[in-house]
Amino acid sequence: MSSKTKTNKFLKEAFSTGVYFLVVFLLAAFVLKFVGQRSVVDGSSMNDTLYDGESVWVNKFTYRFNDPERFDVIVFPYKYAENTFFIKRVIGLPGETVQILEDGTILINGEVLEENYGKEVIRSDRRGTASEPVLLGENEYFVMGDNRNDSMDSRYPNVGPITKDEMIGKAVFRLFPITKIGGID
Repeated sequence: MSSKTKTNKFLKEAFSTGVYFLVVFLLAAFVLKFVGQRSVVDGSSMNDTLYDGESVWVNKFTYRFNDPERFDVIVFPYKYAENTFFIKRVIGLPGETVQILEDGTILINGEVLEENYGKEVIRSDRRGTASEPVLLGENEYFVMGDNRNDSMDSRYPNVGPITKDEMIGKAVFRLFPITKIGGID
């Protein structure tokens, strides 16, 4: 085999490999931009559902066609710190009124919210702005961490209600640790 033939064969292989890696890179970029991404839980605000250091898969696609539902676990950026993301549970939906009574009971439109996600009863001093009725706008969602007494969420002015366009997506699957791999309730 001549050196010219060897060079041509090498160039074809190099080009083919380069195209392959470019396609893989573009597909990965597409998935991360539009379909989903991995996110790591930082802190204890979602205990007992999610714990510090756990890794979750966030579906970024579903809210392009559907609205968030009550009890969805969502990820959104914290507006006052770069590269800081919160993971919380949707409690109140657009147009609803959310209030937390002194005994920790959550009311939606004046009716008790039937749920079992809260780690413990909300302390009176942790009701935040929801100690008075909070009327959500047409595109606003009230979110709370499952560890209700240790969560910065919609009860506090620095977070407040979250709009659908602020949401990165819905946390749907626990990736790590391996012993807990599976869907997120």
